[in-house]
Amino acid sequence: MAQPAFCVRLIALSCLASAMSGCGDDTPKQSEEVRPVRTVIVDPRPIEDDRHAVGEIKPRQESDLGFRIGGKLVSRLVDVGVTVKKGDLLARLDEQDTRNKLKSAEADVSAAQAVLVEAEGSELRLKKLVETGATTRANYDAALRNLRSAEAKLESANAALALARDQLAYTELKADFDGIVTAVGAEPGQVVATGQMVVRLALPDQKDAVFAVAETAFRDKTPSDRPAIVVRLLSNPEVVAEGQVREVSPVADPATRTFQVKVTLNAPPPQMRFGSSVVGRLKSTTAAVVVLPGAALFEKSGKPAVWVLDRAAGTVSLRPVTLARFESDRIVVSDGLVKGDVVVTAGVNRLREGQKVRTADTVATR
Repeated sequence: MAQPAFCVRLIALSCLASAMSGCGDDTPKQSEEVRPVRTVIVDPRPIEDDRHAVGEIKPRQESDLGFRIGGKLVSRLVDVGVTVKKGDLLARLDEQDTRNKLKSAEADVSAAQAVLVEAEGSELRLKKLVETGATTRANYDAALRNLRSAEAKLESANAALALARDQLAYTELKADFDGIVTAVGAEPGQVVATGQMVVRLALPDQKDAVFAVAETAFRDKTPSDRPAIVVRLLSNPEVVAEGQVREVSPVADPATRTFQVKVTLNAPPPQMRFGSSVVGRLKSTTAAVVVLPGAALFEKSGKPAVWVLDRAAGTVSLRPVTLARFESDRIVVSDGLVKGDVVVTAGVNRLREGQKVRTADTVATR
């Protein structure tokens, strides 16, 4: 009789265990995680073109002045920074050799003049004699040839004398125009070659701002574009001048792969001295764009994208965008967003498609 009672108890315990295990199926599931994010409301609008470059002030017209003959430099009368007038003496060569050549040329002229006088007298005498038959025509022709030869020798001697005078004048280097000395290339006592730069002279009132610009800056520009540029002194941004692009180098620098851009400044202030560092910025605005913090940028299939909030569902989705450019702390979006879109700007790295979010704060883009 004890065995049937034991079986009844075993069956009862089995039912109780089954009932307890069945209770676990009714436990409620964990609620879906809602992540907090920060957002901005998109409002596309034009902005100032913030692309800028650092350059320096250089003279628009600059000439390397040198002697037209070689020789020993005995004096240089100007240094860098000196303002000179047209015709001012800048440097002088040793003139001993050229002065001796001048004396020799003067002596040659005197000798040629004496020979000419003798030839003229001989020709005049023989002309009268040939008319009276006292001499032959051949003698007169010889005298006439001597006269023509003497005239030619005198002309050659005069040309040599003029050249010697010019050579003596070339021992003095004078300013070709009013300007300022920006460099010197020789010191007294040095032997200089013909044409070697001794003084570099620049027009003081005509200044260019010269920049080295990357190729990407010309992506949306045509060769005929000559945009206006605002130039500020790097050491004092309050010193401002406006200018216009005058020249863009057609060849990139082989070392930096940048292009030289020259901007002609209109009435530059005196504080913008030659060699001063300046910052140039395009004086223009862009088309309507969206400016977002750099933290808003994400990636989808290797292309830029941002998380956009669906207000009704409270979820986010990834939307591809087109970037106009990157800046130090923000991005400029040219396409992919429309007015009123809500873009996530913080917390983007922990989101997934369809993720429910809670907005901490929402502001409008500026």
